[in-house]
Amino acid sequence: MANTKSAKKAARKIARRAIVNKSRRSRVRNYVRRVEEAIAAGDRDRALVVMKEAEPQIMRAAQKGVLHKNSASRKVSRLVARIAKLGA
Repeated sequence: MANTKSAKKAARKIARRAIVNKSRRSRVRNYVRRVEEAIAAGDRDRALVVMKEAEPQIMRAAQKGVLHKNSASRKVSRLVARIAKLGA
């Protein structure tokens, strides 16, 4: 347990950030799931539309420190590659 005043404040701040980060991580997972569902259904047009919405959310999560930037880039790259395969 935190003893000093500053440590108690830091604990409060961490708790607030954890809620924000959890929300952002959840939002990213939902967008990724929508893209994967469209890919699984074989609907390339739908996948492209949903990917256009998902990419900014993924990259924003990386920018905010929720995801590592390389993980976010890898996730986007792999999704785009899977969508490209649908067209081939």
